[in-house]
Amino acid sequence: MPLPLPDPIAAYFAADAADGATVARCFTADALVIDEKQTHRGRDAIARWKKEASAKYSYVSEPVAIEEDGETIIVTARLTGNFPGSPVDLRYAFTLAGDRIARLEIAP
Repeated sequence: MPLPLPDPIAAYFAADAADGATVARCFTADALVIDEKQTHRGRDAIARWKKEASAKYSYVSEPVAIEEDGETIIVTARLTGNFPGSPVDLRYAFTLAGDRIARLEIAP
């Protein structure tokens, strides 16, 4: 049974199977993504980040848990793919701004 995710977060996970431009549209114009100790700011940088990650690995992500911590919504997702250590559970910490994502930090 799928988790009940806020619309912008559900859109992000749906777009994650698509291309970088689709993922980038889930974010505000000046959004920030932190992943693998790298920071990506703005939709163009976010689109490049997603394109590079998709070129490097094939994976699927499945949200398995959700919790709120103040203004941050934390989603745990299980990633399965052709990367070392697969499968792995990652922590996605989202900060929303209206119907878009303003900040996303991905960590183990």
